[in-house]
Amino acid sequence: MKLKKDYLLGSWINTGSAIVSEIMSASGFDFLVVDTEHSAIDIGQTQILFQAIMAGNPECIPMVRLAGNVYSETKRYLDAGAMGVIVPLVNTRNDAELIIESVKYPPHGMRGVGFGRSHGYGFNFDSYMKNSNEKTIVGVQIEHIKGVNNIDEIFSVQGIDFAFIGPYDLTASMRITAQFDHPDYHEVIKKIISKCREYKILPGIHVVQPDTNEAVRRIREGFKIIAYSLDITMLGYSCRKGIIDINLNIK
Repeated sequence: MKLKKDYLLGSWINTGSAIVSEIMSASGFDFLVVDTEHSAIDIGQTQILFQAIMAGNPECIPMVRLAGNVYSETKRYLDAGAMGVIVPLVNTRNDAELIIESVKYPPHGMRGVGFGRSHGYGFNFDSYMKNSNEKTIVGVQIEHIKGVNNIDEIFSVQGIDFAFIGPYDLTASMRITAQFDHPDYHEVIKKIISKCREYKILPGIHVVQPDTNEAVRRIREGFKIIAYSLDITMLGYSCRKGIIDINLNIK
């Protein structure tokens, strides 16, 4: 995966709202990830959200964070129009190999061939089949200490474009849940970034709270894929901040 600029800035979609997705896309994010792991969004809704993302900005990359590493589900999201996948809890080489098998068409994988939205319901079939293996983005989530310990085996699998750190799950697996200032967590972060550079994989991280200072800090640390907060968190933050500001200023 080659970047056209120094980093990509995206966000997460959990509301299932096509309107919110279109607004976020039109706002200028480089990519948007529909989260099917920690939301009630199903595959039918996801396809509608992909359509909304592309309507807001055709240059915004529609991606999906899968609920798990399951071949039969992965190919359906790709057929629905996902241009990239993020797979949670990748802890072993076998996990990484299954992702590539699910995402790539033969001879590099075993993705089934069928008509769908991904290639314009058949109208762009030939060009899609020719370019899909190269252009479909694959992200693995390193969000458990087991994945960190097996990182060389995982990253040696050909076809991984970026590695995405899940801060909450990773710290939970280290028994330091949400202690993001803990020195052990900082050492793990440094190791992941270093291994990404070694294997020419882009490092990514989720800045969960809408904290622009943290996002800037992460970019300066070397992260190339930044997920800036998520729709439900930004909505809640904006509402609470507005209420607090009004109440303070009226006194």
